[in-house]
Amino acid sequence: MTKDSSNQMWGGRFAAGPDAIMEAINASIGFDQRMAAQDIAGSRAHAAMLAHTGILTDNDAKAIREGLLTVLSEIEGGTFEFSTALEDIHMNVEARLKDIIGEPAGRLHTGRSRNDQVATDFKLWVRDQIDAAISGLEALMKALLTQAEAGADWVMPGFTHLQTAQPVTWGHHMMAYVEMFGRDKSRFEDARRRMNESPLGAAALAGTSFPIDRYMTAEALGFDRPAANSLDAVSDRDFALEFLAAASICAMHLSRMAEELVIWSSAQFRFVTLSDRFSTGSSIMPQKKNPDAAELIRAKIGRIFGANTALLMVMKGLPLAYSKDMQEDKEQVFDAADNLMLALAAMEGMVKDMSANRDSLEAAAGSGFSTATDLADWLVRALNMPFRDAHHVTGSLVAMAEARGCDLPDLTLEDMQSVHGAITEEVFGVLGVHNSVASRMSYGGTSPVRVREQIARWQEAL
Repeated sequence: MTKDSSNQMWGGRFAAGPDAIMEAINASIGFDQRMAAQDIAGSRAHAAMLAHTGILTDNDAKAIREGLLTVLSEIEGGTFEFSTALEDIHMNVEARLKDIIGEPAGRLHTGRSRNDQVATDFKLWVRDQIDAAISGLEALMKALLTQAEAGADWVMPGFTHLQTAQPVTWGHHMMAYVEMFGRDKSRFEDARRRMNESPLGAAALAGTSFPIDRYMTAEALGFDRPAANSLDAVSDRDFALEFLAAASICAMHLSRMAEELVIWSSAQFRFVTLSDRFSTGSSIMPQKKNPDAAELIRAKIGRIFGANTALLMVMKGLPLAYSKDMQEDKEQVFDAADNLMLALAAMEGMVKDMSANRDSLEAAAGSGFSTATDLADWLVRALNMPFRDAHHVTGSLVAMAEARGCDLPDLTLEDMQSVHGAITEEVFGVLGVHNSVASRMSYGGTSPVRVREQIARWQEAL
């Protein structure tokens, strides 16, 4: 494409195109070419509508639609030459369309502006990314369900403050992440419903005097309805912000799980073994197996949070309607989407491949006086003791066991009766970790019975 021909795209207002610096700061084709498929889909829908309403002839509309498919095939085939002089994906496509079909290409832009065109393209792209994120989350949740089902009754320590608290089951822990990622999935679904209004036909900011049919283009592009206010339609980037907000929360959940996998795979814990596919070795320490994939997922949240903050800063002071500032809305969204999808895929792979070390989990489950709460609960149930008193008695027994270097089940009945004489032999029935988890039958509890109910619920939902 020559510089002279690119200047013609500006129309009659300017005698010459921008100089090199202005061209560099003004051009977005280096990144918005990612929206080529969405741009062409929107233009094809617009051309069909223009013919349907009599604004274009059927012949012109047909030439435009077929020419756009040729442009798309060139882009997908890698033969299309993008030009920074043409600024953006919209101008690049339109200029190439003119090369292919001639004069009818100039009629395509009737009844629309680059303002509503870019809003439509970007919304379609974000919608595609939301769909991809939902699919990625569903795949990860299914991998977690498989792990939960395999270890629904395997005991492990549950932690608060990263200190042993009470025994839980492996299945219960896996299902906690299913719930978290399920909320992420619902956030993306909710954002998708709210953003599914078409900006196309809002034109520059005020609508158009041509008798267009915005409902027709909205339906053709899979939107629920056209956006109701033309000013809002071209200046709205809430859909991108909602995507980034949902992506940020999802990335935070991924980062939390990644942190646990880093801890659990360490030599000090040995709760899980990560597959070689998602680990690396050390250049000088042959014994090392590093959870690099988990660590990189843990770091991705910085880029995704940064993207969210960056777009909020771009949008925070803009008057209605469109400002060129909004050209800065895409790169961070593209980067965040790429990194979110990579993190989701890597986490799914790690979860599918990892092996839980049942013996290590069970050995750790009974450490740190993890059944102390079960002892306190037994004192309340069996001896009708106020819970605060039971808490005090249990604390005294924990102190005794700690001083002797043993765990609560290792104390004798006489030891326990020295603290409270009414304690009976029945107390030992609640002190084992398997008894502990089996007793947690409240809804949402760690009992294997409850865990399997939740697994079945989610399997049906997915």
